[in-house]
Amino acid sequence: MAVVVLDNGAYTAKVGLATQDEPKVVPNCIMKAKSERRRAFVGNQIDECRDTSALFYILAFQRGYLLNWDTQKTVWDYIFSKDGIGCSLDNRTIVITEPQMNFQSVQEAMLEMLFEEYRIGGMYKATAADLAAFNYVADSEERTTMQTLNCIIIDVGYSFTHIVPFVLGRRVLEAIRRIDIGGKALTNHLKELISYRQLNVMDESHVVNQIKEDVCYVAEDFKDAMSVHQSEQRRKEVAVEYVLPDFTTVKRGYIRVPGQPRYDEDQQQMVPLCNERFTVPELLFNPSDIGISQVGIPEAVADALQACPWEAHRELLLNILIVGGSAQFPGFLPRLKRDLRALVPDDLEVSLICPEDPVRYAWYGGREVATSPNFDEFTYTRYDYEEFGIHGLQQR
Repeated sequence: MAVVVLDNGAYTAKVGLATQDEPKVVPNCIMKAKSERRRAFVGNQIDECRDTSALFYILAFQRGYLLNWDTQKTVWDYIFSKDGIGCSLDNRTIVITEPQMNFQSVQEAMLEMLFEEYRIGGMYKATAADLAAFNYVADSEERTTMQTLNCIIIDVGYSFTHIVPFVLGRRVLEAIRRIDIGGKALTNHLKELISYRQLNVMDESHVVNQIKEDVCYVAEDFKDAMSVHQSEQRRKEVAVEYVLPDFTTVKRGYIRVPGQPRYDEDQQQMVPLCNERFTVPELLFNPSDIGISQVGIPEAVADALQACPWEAHRELLLNILIVGGSAQFPGFLPRLKRDLRALVPDDLEVSLICPEDPVRYAWYGGREVATSPNFDEFTYTRYDYEEFGIHGLQQR
């Protein structure tokens, strides 16, 4: 039977069989809408909801770790049903991801649920950064193997951003850095800005997340960008009007194009946005803007580099791979390269790689793992679980 690959993220789960070309992306939560109070929407069932205003989210992950097991089981039941990928986990092997530095109690709970509730035949557990590194090797045109890989993975996730260096194919544990900023914090900050300046959208996480994806970008020079209000011309270049959905004629919001009005546009509610467009993603570079006393991504990368063997620094800086949903902001790569260039030695080159699909990149790595020739040697089987429990998996 084909191996199941599940990149179990805090915001979305990417899941599919290792024989498939691409995964299914499923919201990893239960949602309740005001318009249909009797029904809870699980995963992609939210597409059936006519009015997604004031959506209430019940998340499986809290602060980046899987803690709500009832919610997670409900989502997994949906994923492995006919509406999901159409196959059960019974006696199958699964490749599944977990957060960096995961708590042992969470690992034990996951192991117990998969083997006891879903009756899997075996499992291979890794972090999203591990799978991204494996996929990076598979995509490499040079003759790089996992044993010779030197790279830095920047995983800009939903709850955290992780910087994970790999030297000779292994994670340098003492060099891993975590910043408590991710897509969730950016959406919440944008909600607050719009609510204080325009209209109350504190209950509209779903809509504000779409606004963030549609209008936000990273400013290459933040101080220069903040002078946008000093001239009318510059303000016009940045300012946009966002048409909010009314869920009757407009199902999803969009940026209003001056001079090209859509049908019935004058009667729709709009939100004017200006410096919010670049001040929200700026949190990835300056978390202190919202009172988080941590450094930004460039400083965290430079600090992680110092904890790695100096012989690997040149190759590490030439192979910086960026994955995760928030890596898709326009201008993110040039800004990160500029800031990082100022923090590392002048004689070392800096090269950033962002794949076309940073959200599903780790899943493709899981597929590469599952189809590798010696995959069976690394799986933790039902026999191993019954014989050794959690301790055998940690040794493996």
